[in-house]
Amino acid sequence: MTHNEERVHWIKEGAIGLGVGVLYGLTSVCVGHPLDTIKTKMQAQVGYEKTGIIQSFVKIMKKEGVVGLYRGCVPPLLGSGIYRSTQFAVFEAAYTYLDTNMGKTEIPYTAGLQTRVIIGSLLSSTSRALIETPLDYIKIRRQTGQNWQFSRLYTGFGVTWARTIGLMTCYFIIIDTQRRNFNQFFSSPVLGPFFASGIAATTAWLVVWPLEYMKSQVQGSYGQDKSVLERMKFVIKERGGFLGLYRGLAPGVIRSFIANGCSMIVMSHAQKKVTELGLRS
Repeated sequence: MTHNEERVHWIKEGAIGLGVGVLYGLTSVCVGHPLDTIKTKMQAQVGYEKTGIIQSFVKIMKKEGVVGLYRGCVPPLLGSGIYRSTQFAVFEAAYTYLDTNMGKTEIPYTAGLQTRVIIGSLLSSTSRALIETPLDYIKIRRQTGQNWQFSRLYTGFGVTWARTIGLMTCYFIIIDTQRRNFNQFFSSPVLGPFFASGIAATTAWLVVWPLEYMKSQVQGSYGQDKSVLERMKFVIKERGGFLGLYRGLAPGVIRSFIANGCSMIVMSHAQKKVTELGLRS
């Protein structure tokens, strides 16, 4: 579903997804990590509670320089290729395996959305959360200038899992809807994948952003004496109401659109090259 190539056996599609997903993950980190650092500091570091995106950028550059923007990039650089390749591999394998009457059952009032998209999304989300949680924990602790502990690697798994289920389900549903109903608008080999993935990822992040904010706080130990629900209530009460839960949205949205758009261009070309090389035969 994330590509237009003719499908083969589900195991082979999963293996191909695993390979090209690495390219997606590496591209995403290289392009988007500076904005991710700004977002994390705005959400989870003392001293950045009230700074905007420009102020945060200037503050990082003055104190840490360009290196500061890429602080903590090693875990996601190594791990993003792993968990993003896994998420695509699991989804593609499940989506192809469920090429059955049950899997292709259309959900009422969804303009043709099939059950295999939802099932694939849930399996993909779970696999990603299991890999991403410890990597994100290390990254956030590094970005906020704190030490990390091996015994706490799965800090924030619950909120990460909930966030990822919402994120990836929305993403795959939007990608599927675009391909089924608006494929002619995304036919360009460069701008098509860029806008298709950029729009899908950014829309999905808008839906789950409060959980992403809470995840950053949990893993950064900001307000560590509070539960996730207590943190959300505190933010709503003390930081501008419900919109306070969308702190760090600007760098997050910019990062999401550019990084996911560029990553999908790379992955789409890789999928096409796989077919051209006869690896799907």
